[in-house]
Amino acid sequence: MGGGPDTEPEHLLVIVPVPVPDSIIDRIKKNHPKLRITVKNTQLTDTPWVRVDIPPEIYKDVTILTTLSALPPSPEDCPKLELIHVFSAGTNHISNHPIYTSTNIPLTTSSGIHGPQIAEWVILTALAHSHSYSLLHSWQINHEWGKGNAQATLNSMRDKVGQRLGVLGYGSIGRQVAHVGKAMGMDVIAYTASPRTTPESKHDHGFIVSGTGDPDGSIPSAWYSGMDKKSLHNFLSQDIDHLLISVPLTKETTHFLAAEEFEILGKTRNTFISNISRGQILNQTDLITYLHKYADSDPLNGGDGGHGLRGAALDVTDPEPLPKEDPLWTAPNCIVTPHISGLGDAYVDRAFQVLEVNLDRREKGEKLINVVNRKRGY
Repeated sequence: MGGGPDTEPEHLLVIVPVPVPDSIIDRIKKNHPKLRITVKNTQLTDTPWVRVDIPPEIYKDVTILTTLSALPPSPEDCPKLELIHVFSAGTNHISNHPIYTSTNIPLTTSSGIHGPQIAEWVILTALAHSHSYSLLHSWQINHEWGKGNAQATLNSMRDKVGQRLGVLGYGSIGRQVAHVGKAMGMDVIAYTASPRTTPESKHDHGFIVSGTGDPDGSIPSAWYSGMDKKSLHNFLSQDIDHLLISVPLTKETTHFLAAEEFEILGKTRNTFISNISRGQILNQTDLITYLHKYADSDPLNGGDGGHGLRGAALDVTDPEPLPKEDPLWTAPNCIVTPHISGLGDAYVDRAFQVLEVNLDRREKGEKLINVVNRKRGY
């Protein structure tokens, strides 16, 4: 497996829609001198999740594949393939491919690399909403030194101290948002699919960017779990001011949050929602309805919030790209960005760092990190 003296040299094929710096390839070659490396760049498009067509013969002697969405057409096209490393945190975009459904080839993800930049996006957009940044920016654009009738809006700003952050999906991204939220004075509660009842079960065993996240799981003041409606509703009923959606998209989490859940969130706290996972986790039509409920009964205008949601920040939508005529674009108090929160200049290097950890572990016969459980879907 490690390319020893009695084995054929391993072949790493890299197929990604971004340039791969020579320094990364040189680093891998230095640490794994017997590894043959082929890099193939695909075109970067507006929808990089769409699988691209690659000549199947390229896979015939590949033992390790690093990719975003390109996969061999069938298991027969990759007889020597022993490991697939995906450049994304999730694998829902390839979950119907025969390599995923009909083989046991280990799949690893780049989960863990997105926490820093996505956490900054979450805080950026939440603060842009609470500090009425669009209003402030319009004043600058129009060369206006404020307007007196906006005083009530600015005076209504609540800072984050004492607010409750609910993290729906306490993985690497959720842990880094919790890390930052805690530093801002927020109380953090966590939700996971399965119970985390022991200190060890609360640890993060995946890839961690140094100095980030919550490695030992000590940040949340309370943990909740369960995929059934009762358990979910119990979590959502905990007076959450800001809800982060960071669960993976699976059959169980499709439309995980809809009118019933938004009613719970809107009843007491008029929760602000951030979604950095996948658009299909929310019922988008219901979300728009509950954003309008709050806007139509805005407390600044004498209303009671109407059991609605005071705002949302969405880096993911359903579908993507979002059609120009979609009502989400103009939903009140809603920030929409085009699935860019995970981008940054460190992305490629960190994704390869995960691969390199696993290359080392394979050679030592150790357990890999970030391995996908096909039955769970993540």
